[in-house]
Amino acid sequence: MAKMTTIKKPPAGRPVPHAALLRGVNVGGKNRLPMAALVGMFGQAGCAEVRTYIQSGNVVFLATPATARHTAHSVARQIREQFGFETPVVLRTADELRRIAANNPFLPSNADVKTLHVVFLAEKPDKRRTAALDADRSPGDAFCAVGREVYLHLPNGVARTRLTNNYFDAALGTVSTMRNWRTLLRLVEMSQQLR
Repeated sequence: MAKMTTIKKPPAGRPVPHAALLRGVNVGGKNRLPMAALVGMFGQAGCAEVRTYIQSGNVVFLATPATARHTAHSVARQIREQFGFETPVVLRTADELRRIAANNPFLPSNADVKTLHVVFLAEKPDKRRTAALDADRSPGDAFCAVGREVYLHLPNGVARTRLTNNYFDAALGTVSTMRNWRTLLRLVEMSQQLR
């Protein structure tokens, strides 16, 4: 098991780097959302130094903790009003992203990083729900739920797994969005550059 790192909470009024992870944006020709419009929405919500990564709804920005708390709802509302679709917006601080990347339990087993993914949950699920997750749901694949993340090892590929966002949403009673390991590491790098 990887060594766990801890994070310190920033002072309440100081802007800190964050990442926003949107679900289902610009995937398969559906839920089209120009990144320039998305940057504008975060700016309107009070965020600074807003940057996106690829076209699938990955945003890094600076915001105070108070501003960040309302950003997810504000941006989701603006997307609904301007583009007509619903999308969850899940937030993490740069320090949380760094901790998530450092604590992947599948890294010590030398798993191919191309098979690693992380499911980001909007809220921490109830322990009973987490304990009830079906370890045999997707034979050959493995997961490890830790707090507001579910680490995935998908050697058969993400397209074939039964460990999907919809499964975790229903089983854990929250909303989720998944990112591959390369995207996570790039977001860690981008968010650290905002310091």
